[in-house]
Amino acid sequence: MFIAICFIANSSLAAAQPLGTARLPTLGDDGEMSASAERRLGDDIARELYRDPDYIDDPQLLEYVGTIWQALLGAARSLGEISPELDEHFSFELFLEHDRTVNAFALPGGFMGVNLGLIGVVATPDELASVLAHELSHITQRHIARLIGRQAKTMPLMLGAMVLGILAASKNPQAAQALAVGGQALVVQNQLNFSRDMEREADRVGMGLMVPAGFSPRGFVDMFDKLQQANRINDNGSWPYLRNHPLTTQRIADMQARQPRDAVPPHAPGAFSLEAHGLLAARARVLAGPGVDALRQWEDAPADRSFATLAPAERAATLYAGVLAASQLNQPATARSLLARLRPLVAQDAAASRQVRLLAADVALRAGQPEAALPELLATGASQQRPELLLRAQALLALGRASEISGDLQSWVALHPHDAGVWQALASNLHAQGQVLRAVRAEGEARAAQYDYAGAVDRFKAGQALAAKSSTPADYVEVSIIDTRLRAMQLLLREQAAER
Repeated sequence: MFIAICFIANSSLAAAQPLGTARLPTLGDDGEMSASAERRLGDDIARELYRDPDYIDDPQLLEYVGTIWQALLGAARSLGEISPELDEHFSFELFLEHDRTVNAFALPGGFMGVNLGLIGVVATPDELASVLAHELSHITQRHIARLIGRQAKTMPLMLGAMVLGILAASKNPQAAQALAVGGQALVVQNQLNFSRDMEREADRVGMGLMVPAGFSPRGFVDMFDKLQQANRINDNGSWPYLRNHPLTTQRIADMQARQPRDAVPPHAPGAFSLEAHGLLAARARVLAGPGVDALRQWEDAPADRSFATLAPAERAATLYAGVLAASQLNQPATARSLLARLRPLVAQDAAASRQVRLLAADVALRAGQPEAALPELLATGASQQRPELLLRAQALLALGRASEISGDLQSWVALHPHDAGVWQALASNLHAQGQVLRAVRAEGEARAAQYDYAGAVDRFKAGQALAAKSSTPADYVEVSIIDTRLRAMQLLLREQAAER
């Protein structure tokens, strides 16, 4: 399902979690998992997601989705949907998945996953915001905790059906099977009904976040229309009571009825215009492609006869996809040729022009021309943003000028201590300058940011050993930080082992 809770738990896990009492709105069912326990479960899942080959840290796409996500989080906080307890314990961290399916999923502890396939199919920022608002509402309404509580309550029904089946087996094997299957069906049906209520609640609460976050609630209806007409994800012929989501047509009608009368801008103003959205959607489609053949199709698309009939924004998106595909196919000359055709189409749109300059810098770096990347990055006017920062770090490292960006990288991780990608870039930067102790510490912080506590312990211990063997006085402050961080990671590792 494109709008779904990704629920990873089983009966033994649910039974093992610390119990708490959380009063939850609307559905009236008490959750049996505390916010801190749910976060610990989320951390375990997040660690595996970081190791998943489908995990992707694409700075441009992550910045785009993150901007929408942060706007929705701000609206949820202002409306009181995020309680102080959730704000303290939950992560509200985004993951991008290298997956072509049209999907986004909420995870325990406030984590959110977004597939590239979803970014590639939405036509406006409002449509993407509607999906994220829906999934955020699964998080704020504690639906995963409720599902775990519901699961714990229905286990006696399942066990009872199995016991009755065992007792009946000596007399009538067919009756025993019928009792067991019937009992399981009752449990499954109750769970499906419960999930449908959750989906309706997530639609309703998510709709309420759209206008305060600066998006048009029309995005909900447009997204459901897209699913119904193109993907047929919900309306597949099954009876409504056999689903865990309400019918798409039912949800469209509900969302249409909830549309506010006041006019709302067609998309949120700010850093991402509709033209920039089109370029980033094209980027997602290319990166989600299955292989070389798909890249060649994107590269050849601007030469197709139908290209001339496209609207300017569509031509820009097609050229952007062609440039990116040609670059990934190690054809820099073709990429530069398509770039020259792309630039005039976005010259009047600042947000789209920035995305094209970032693409041009990436093309130059892939072609082994870091000196050509730097002017593109300086011209974006956003040199301190994450995409520019990482590309500049890569270019300066290749030019042997790593020291020029050390301060910017250090400032970023001071403000964003959980950014594993920038920590790793800082580690490479420090290694190039011969600052090995600081580099090893940065590697440990990168592991910690990805919830790999064992890996972080290994790096911090390596830092201690390095300082002990050094013939020159080691940096006292750096050694003190490493010692403190090592103890913190060891504590987390012990807690993790105890829970298992």
